[in-house]
Parts: sequence; structure tokens; C-alpha cells
Amino acid sequence: MKRKLFSLLLIACIFTGSAFAQDYASPVKGSLIGFSANSTDFSQLIAIKNSFKNANINPGFSVMYWKGIVNRIDFSLRYNGIFTDYSKNTDASSNSSYANEFEGSLHFRALTDNHFFNPFLTAGIGIGNYGGNWAPYAPLGGGIQLNFNSITYIFLQLNYRASLKTADLDNNLFYSFGITENISKPKAPPAPKAVPIPAVVPPKDRDGDGVVDSLDACPDVAGLAKFQGCPDTDGDGIPDKDDKCPTVAGTAKYNGCPIPDTDGDGINDEMDKCPTVPGVAKYNGCPIPDTDGDGVNDDEDRCPTIAGVKENQGCPIVKEEIVKKVQFAAHNIFFATGSSKLLPTSSKALLAVAKILKDDANLKLDIEGHTDITGTPAKNQVLSENRAKAVLEFIKTKGGVDESRMTAAGYGDTKPIADNKTAKGRAMNRRVELKLKY
Repeated sequence: MKRKLFSLLLIACIFTGSAFAQDYASPVKGSLIGFSANSTDFSQLIAIKNSFKNANINPGFSVMYWKGIVNRIDFSLRYNGIFTDYSKNTDASSNSSYANEFEGSLHFRALTDNHFFNPFLTAGIGIGNYGGNWAPYAPLGGGIQLNFNSITYIFLQLNYRASLKTADLDNNLFYSFGITENISKPKAPPAPKAVPIPAVVPPKDRDGDGVVDSLDACPDVAGLAKFQGCPDTDGDGIPDKDDKCPTVAGTAKYNGCPIPDTDGDGINDEMDKCPTVPGVAKYNGCPIPDTDGDGVNDDEDRCPTIAGVKENQGCPIVKEEIVKKVQFAAHNIFFATGSSKLLPTSSKALLAVAKILKDDANLKLDIEGHTDITGTPAKNQVLSENRAKAVLEFIKTKGGVDESRMTAAGYGDTKPIADNKTAKGRAMNRRVELKLKY
């Protein structure tokens, strides 16, 4: 029954407020004073279905003072009187049928105060006397504020009050319906003073630019107020009287002229590291460099620090006799059958390759492993990779060549050079290829 009455009252307030035009004074609340009707439930039950039959409801009232601190935060002080014989005092002589409470709280509103309907959260501190014992508590909860023209306010609140001294007070619930009035007096605006208007003689403005002649640095030429009445034909922020290029937009540093581009490469001299030689933006106005001087600029040169030929993208061409020596060595690399273990007969050939690499520090080596079709493709792939790695490791550890100059890759049985149907063809397909490059 109480819940239905509370709901009907809330709906009535909302419709009443919406029926009148609201005129709010400020987003921050003024000073309010008022009272409320309360009920306190010391049974520690949260008000859920069927809990009211076990509740210990005690009626009471409050005298309240509210004040806005900032846009969404209020402060309140209140005295609560509760008609109750509640007490945890075992001394029967101290029992009373009335309890006094004093509390201060902060209220955190969802909206500024110039709204009719405004929910809020509450946190505070209070103290009460119950049967002769004083006990502090913390009110925590929330409510709804209804604002009628920033004059009358209705507050509906529900707080869970946590006891800070459980020996004298149990946790409890507090329900409140209150009404307050604004006691702040708006400041009356000062009365306007009558000021006699003297007769004004309009100042002269010969060029009609809105800047009077006495303040116009260019009184015979229409201009702009920010330039004391002088024009700025090119709109560069420098008046024509100070602009050496009055019809071309420029900068103050160059007296109204554009930043120069001496070499005409589209990069102004302030950004151009080679202002007298045409260049490109990537190199800050300088020409694209050719570090090795081979006629192929660094942007297109695969070997920018080694002189080469244009046909090989700026890299040198490996001498034919060196290529043949490495190919001969590749034909003399042998492994144990079905294994990546190098046979001792391979050492001489691999050491010869290592010497070639050490004699020319710019040379690099690609090592490729291949197999015939004997076995599964997956096993052949792994075998070819391991054989290529074994060759790399030998040249690195035995030949003393840095690993960064070599790559190793396996291709399994995917790149045959002979017919796998014959023993000779399969033998040719089981190979390691060594490819030199710069």
C-alpha cells in the first residue's frame, strides 16, 4: 500500500511540474530550508517484496537546510526526530520513545539545478541518540529532486544508514518525503543612470574606410583598421606601405616578398640544403646522390657503395672464372644418403668457396638445396633445407665467412633439372647450387 501511494505521489508531481512553464534561476541551487516526513526501519531489511510485514517502521520528521556548492553537488544539514522506542541499551531506565539525530550530507546530482526532474546520490555522516546512547552512522543512498521554478523543491529519498557503532545502533533504512523553500534573495539590478548625451561632431574620414583621418596612416587610400587604415593588396598581413612585393603574397622576413627559390627546383631556399643546385625534396633540395660514382644514382643502385654497371642495377658483374670455380665446387658437395651430414670429400670444395668469399668482401652467396622425388615432398623439403644450412654452417665455421653474407634455402623436389625417372636424372636433381652476387 505504501509503495503504491509513493508511486502515485511521484507521478502527480511530475505531471504537475510539466503543466507549468518552468523559470529556473541558476544551475547552482540557492539556500533552502524546509521539513520532511520520514520513516525509519531498524529491522535491517532491504525493502523488497513481502519484507514490510517484518519491518520495524518508525515515523518521524526532519528540519532541513540545503545549499548548492557547485553545478551538480549540494550540501545539506538536517535534524531528524524519530518517534521510536528503539534502543540497544540494556538499562531499562534509559529507554525512551523519541530519538534525536543530526546529520550532514553531500548530494551528487545527475543534472544541473535548472532541471525539473533530477536524480541524485547521497553520502554523509550523522549521529543519533537511541535510548540514551549516542551512535554515529553513515547515510548512503539516493533520491529524486523536483524543482518548481527554483523556489519550491520536493525531495524523495531512500538511504541505507550504515552504523559506525554497532554496539549501540543497527544498520537501518531511512525513507523521506520533504519540501523546502528557497530563502535566497536575488540581487536587484542597479537603477540605470541617466547620462546626458553631448552633441557629437562626426570625425573626418576622407577615404571612407571607417578609420578617421586622425588615426589613419593612409588617409587618402582606403585600407583596413588593423593596419591603421592602410591597404594590404596581396593579403599577406603586411600593409602595402611596408611591402616590397605588394601584389605578391610573402612573409615579413623577406619584407612581404615570397621565400626565394634560387635554383628553381620547387624547394625554397630556407628548406634547400643545396640552394644553388636543382634537387629533389627527398634529399632536402640536393640532387640524388651517386655514392659509388658508377653513374647509377643511389635510389636505383642495388649496390650504392660499390661501383657497378647500369645493366646490373649498379652492382658489379661477378667474373666468369669465379662463377665457374663456385659451380665446380657445388658439383663436389656430397652428403650421406638420405641425410644432411656432409661427407669429408666435400671439405676441399667448400673451403675453396670460402676463400673466394674472403678474397672479395663485397661478394655474397645464396645456397640452394634440391632433392629428387624419392620420398614424400614434405621430407624432401626438410632434407633440402637442412643440406643448405649444413653448407652454410661449414663455410661459416670452417671457412671463417660471416653468416650475414650468406642465405640458405631449400626447395625440395620442386625444381628438377633432369628426368626423375632415370637414376642419372635423379642424381643430377640431388644437388646444392651456389650463387654469387654483390
